Amino acid sequence: MARSAIHIVQHRRRREQKTDYALRLAMLKSGTPRLVVRKSNAYVNGQIVAYAPAGDSVKVQATSRELRALGWKHSCANATAAYLAGMLMGKRAKEAGVTDAVLDIGLQRSTKGNVLYAYLKGTVEMGLRVAHSPDMLPTPERATGKHINIDADFEALRKKIVG
Repeated sequence: MARSAIHIVQHRRRREQKTDYALRLAMLKSGTPRLVVRKSNAYVNGQIVAYAPAGDSVKVQATSRELRALGWKHSCANATAAYLAGMLMGKRAKEAGVTDAVLDIGLQRSTKGNVLYAYLKGTVEMGLRVAHSPDMLPTPERATGKHINIDADFEALRKKIVG
């Protein structure tokens, strides 16, 4: 507990390392919806969130868990599943009239070619405009599953999503 007037207790979400308030404020000031991408041990989740003074509102969402219903039989946590879920997000964003967004990966570690950027690659290829560096995106072999020999299943599911 704080015992002196000098010590300032941080917000709870900052103490739990869930929110970087300075970065969040900068994104909110832009007025552009955020493409929020989060990963767990089993899935990759994404939402397009718009700011409102009463509270943020989710416009569109897509998760790699939804790929199971479309016939995906492999892991939902790898780069290929994230890429497909991103394509699903891009398609839904286009249908909802969302054209551009700002990438929000929160406090997650950003490394070149990881599943967060595979999700981003899928949304960008479906037409959503998100500012990014092409160097951070995964290679085509990684995104399509050639590195783990699931590229045939990838193509079948890709055709279902694109239509």
